[in-house]
Amino acid sequence: MKNDIHPDYHTIKVTMTDGTTFETRSTWGKEGDTLTLDIDPNSHPAWTGGNQQLVDRGGRVSRFNKKFGFLKK
Repeated sequence: MKNDIHPDYHTIKVTMTDGTTFETRSTWGKEGDTLTLDIDPNSHPAWTGGNQQLVDRGGRVSRFNKKFGFLKK
């Protein structure tokens, strides 16, 4: 195995969008750096459910709902 090919693995601090912080180990930055997140599981619609509406421009959603709408509760 080759020597000195692995990146430096060290402890950093991660700051979430709501201000909470935690420590983890990473190859990002230098020892003791702070990584500030712009998007995290507390704020991203993929994890929170969001309020995004589907825009039906081609009629595909309408056709789907017409075909399988009876399955909705």
